[in-house]
Amino acid sequence: MTYYGSKDLAAAFRTVRKNTIKIAEEIPEDKYGFRATPDTRTIGETLAHIAVSTSFQRQVHGSRVTDMKTLDFPAMFQKFTAEEAALGSKAEIVAALKAEGDSFAVFLDKMPEAELAEIVAFPFGDQPTKSRFEMLLSSKEHEMHHRGQLMTLQRMIGQTPHLTRQMQERMSQAMAAQQGQR
Repeated sequence: MTYYGSKDLAAAFRTVRKNTIKIAEEIPEDKYGFRATPDTRTIGETLAHIAVSTSFQRQVHGSRVTDMKTLDFPAMFQKFTAEEAALGSKAEIVAALKAEGDSFAVFLDKMPEAELAEIVAFPFGDQPTKSRFEMLLSSKEHEMHHRGQLMTLQRMIGQTPHLTRQMQERMSQAMAAQQGQR
């Protein structure tokens, strides 16, 4: 028995995706081409990458792959790269973030606990096996990693990220409440 099951995983992913969508909506489309350095993704490319990235997890776990060496990684990543490149405008990217996020959350929500516990073999890296749960949790971690990059990019284009603004507002209210009690 786990203490963090498919419904928890889906709920956590929905929260992460909601915050990613908020960032995507707040950044003006004319800034989607901004790139921090020549060898990094643009804002738009990063958001498109996030939108498409859950396809890999659905493909692996929807077909219940048990050994990663059975996958044709070059073909898979060529397909995902093409899907990312097809998302050109801000509207297309935001729509894909919403649709793919909803679809993946439903996929997670329906994952039986027994399947989450299944072990998948890895022919690479320092860990020979992982549970499906760990692999599916990594999609949320992956998105949060890129969202951190996006929040830095927001600062570089002169925006204060919404999560920072929310925290500042809570702190302001707490300080005002504290002053009122004196």
